[in-house]
Amino acid sequence: MSDTCVVVIDDDMAFRDSLERLLRSAGLYSLSFASVAEFTESELPDVPTCLILDVRMPGRSGLEFQRDLAAAGTSPPIVFITGYGDIPMTVQAMKAGAIEFLTKPFRDQDLLDAVNVGIDRDRERRVQGHCLTALSARFVELTPRERAILIQVVQGRLNKQIAGALGITETTVKVHRSNMMHKIGAQSLPELCQFADQLKLLQKKPERA
Repeated sequence: MSDTCVVVIDDDMAFRDSLERLLRSAGLYSLSFASVAEFTESELPDVPTCLILDVRMPGRSGLEFQRDLAAAGTSPPIVFITGYGDIPMTVQAMKAGAIEFLTKPFRDQDLLDAVNVGIDRDRERRVQGHCLTALSARFVELTPRERAILIQVVQGRLNKQIAGALGITETTVKVHRSNMMHKIGAQSLPELCQFADQLKLLQKKPERA
């Protein structure tokens, strides 16, 4: 099984076949579907993926499906293709995050370039997702007191101020702070602030220590 996948959704069988040949010639593994409904009933490999999506098809259109994916929080990179695109349609697709909007006939290399950008983008998204999952797991291991101190630290509070706010000694704060930094894997205050931003901790209500 390939470590990447290109998904083609187009109701034109001859065009799907030609795209599959092009992608195969470039060493890219692909799966093709005649409609969005057919695609949603399938099981895709869990690898970096790029969608090549026709704008107008029977049933859900490409632009409607793009909105569906965004609403579901699963929006893989999309390369749109169409035989009759217009500027408003192109702007709508690009604003919603499409990699490229190609009007037939297009250069094969333009499509391949866009697909490779999409695969690279999805690969990066997956790496970031795995890192965030690991970071979240480390955060869960913190005690309520350590979490409370983490929040105060990234808000710029000094140990003395944290001690006063939590009703503990400054020495106790230092001990909990050291344990917290070790558990979360932060080597410095800037790195801790970066982790807190990734976890969106300052957007959550602080826990009771």
